[in-house]
Amino acid sequence: MRVGLVVTSDSVKKGLKRDEVTPLVEEVLARRGYRLVYRGVAGNDAAEVQLHVLRAIVEARADLVLVTGGTGPRPRDVSVDAVAALASRELPGIGEEFRRRSLRETRYALLSRASCFIVHGSLVAVSPGSPSAVKTMLEVLLEVAGHAVHELRRG
Repeated sequence: MRVGLVVTSDSVKKGLKRDEVTPLVEEVLARRGYRLVYRGVAGNDAAEVQLHVLRAIVEARADLVLVTGGTGPRPRDVSVDAVAALASRELPGIGEEFRRRSLRETRYALLSRASCFIVHGSLVAVSPGSPSAVKTMLEVLLEVAGHAVHELRRG
């Protein structure tokens, strides 16, 4: 499976904070035999998030794109809305299962708008940006992504 990653963070984009997500995602994917074919960093800007998602799908031919960050209730948390605007469908069960598992660690999981969408025939999941949340989202996603991608390719 070909996977794209879009890290959404103003501070990472500006070089003020180290990207802890990309190495984690690379490690998890490598253990599963999946390839990270696209890496992007976007600021908290809907158009920028959309541009990276579309590049991952169209240019890198990603079957699955993970967008991290921008899922909370703040006005600058725009990732979910940005991806939803591109989507033909939402797969709400991914976000529901992510929140269910995350509640074991924090009640704040209830504030997350994490979800998964279909964009141009690819899965695009949006996860909170903390390494712990990204790890949980990857666990949820990778349990079903192979089947979902197979179904999407069947048409």
